[in-house]
Amino acid sequence: MEKEHSIRVQTSLLNAAEKKVLVWLAGKQPAWMTSDILTFVGFIGAIVVAVGYALSSNPAFLWLASFGWFLNWYGDSLDGTLARVRGQQRPVYGFFIDHNVDCINEAIMFIGIGISPLMNLNIAFLVLTAYLIISIYVYISAHLKGEFKLTYGKMGPTELRCIMVLINTLWFFIPWLREYRLEFEALGNMFSLSILDLVALGIFVGITASYLGSLIKDGRAYAKADPLKKNAEK
Repeated sequence: MEKEHSIRVQTSLLNAAEKKVLVWLAGKQPAWMTSDILTFVGFIGAIVVAVGYALSSNPAFLWLASFGWFLNWYGDSLDGTLARVRGQQRPVYGFFIDHNVDCINEAIMFIGIGISPLMNLNIAFLVLTAYLIISIYVYISAHLKGEFKLTYGKMGPTELRCIMVLINTLWFFIPWLREYRLEFEALGNMFSLSILDLVALGIFVGITASYLGSLIKDGRAYAKADPLKKNAEK
């Protein structure tokens, strides 16, 4: 659910197919199902993701984490679609609730991954910080440009969830992926990075590059649209 009058900009790889699935699912929801309940389902999914990763010293719990990603997608992606299909949009309330819960969900999931044996907590916080920064940027753009951009570099939340489920599956079936560590010394300290740490750093670089590119591009456009005005001559 996005702010009233803002235009959704979503050009991710799975967007077209996902829209059809979500509309179909919205039509199958029972009468008692509401957007608020689905938002809560997405929140429960985030908790399941965190618990699955926190317990992933036993690799079987990676399946629980993957189920949590699905549950999070189901609730988070379907809540707005259900409101639109039923003609029950509440743009102001929806924007407020949906995106506050999104930030809470991301914090829960990244903390869960960070305390797992698969990722360094500091790197998890680094990616979480980048995600929250670009989220703030999206909200600013929704206010200034009336544009709610959900996709960067053909990647959106759904694609990232799919990547995490794929990683979980590979981690379960290929033990050495869980056990691999890249060890090196830098600035007088020894560092040990798992493959998931490396993937997370790659995601961090991608998010940061997208953010900086958009920041520079939009900053120039705003400067032209809102030029510095000289003081009126007395």
